[in-house]
Amino acid sequence: MQRTYKPIEIARALNLSTSALRHYESWGVVPAPERGANGYRLYTDIHLAYFRCLRTMFAGFGVAVTCEVLRHIQAGEMNAAFWLVNKEQALLQQDKQAADQTMELLRRLELPAVADTKKKQPISIGEAAAIAGVTTSALRHWEKEELLTPLRGSDNGYRLYTPLHIRQILIIRTLRSTVYLLRNLKDIVHAVEHQSVEQAVKLTETAIQGIHARIRNQFQGVHQLVELCRAVKLME
Repeated sequence: MQRTYKPIEIARALNLSTSALRHYESWGVVPAPERGANGYRLYTDIHLAYFRCLRTMFAGFGVAVTCEVLRHIQAGEMNAAFWLVNKEQALLQQDKQAADQTMELLRRLELPAVADTKKKQPISIGEAAAIAGVTTSALRHWEKEELLTPLRGSDNGYRLYTPLHIRQILIIRTLRSTVYLLRNLKDIVHAVEHQSVEQAVKLTETAIQGIHARIRNQFQGVHQLVELCRAVKLME
């Protein structure tokens, strides 16, 4: 006869609240437990494996992916669950490669000189794009993403760019293909623009450490996923 657990026993084992267990159950990612004569939930070792897997996978894969994986397991779709996990790990690998490329670029980055300093007056978006070798649509997009904040003409509201803006644009153009997340690009561009390449390197190092932590969390989650698959007899 399979052992049963009270909700409080599962909660204590996993450092959760009993309300969290009910919450996860309501998501449909854990099989509904049987009820005792008193109406209380009766969890089994299989429920414990589900909750442990859920708890462990959150850190490496996030809530949405973890829940989708566990729904596949409930449906007996182990291969679908594993391929979903594999996809997430491939994306993290791409992030790691891009972060490494960013670090390499920053270590040999030469700050562009303030372009066309003879132009004392702010210039139009078309002129700025031509000087920096980018498109006007790219400048508008970077402004929307808060990487650039051009001036505005007092009479017509048109965008105007100073030599300092041109240098920002050149930095963004250099880094955009390697910096893996927009929020990292914002921080790095800000640091570089303030003549602090060292700070930009530190930001990137911190981001890489975060990637290292996530891959460790992912493998811990995969271990618990395999244990769950064994518990529900999807694999030996």
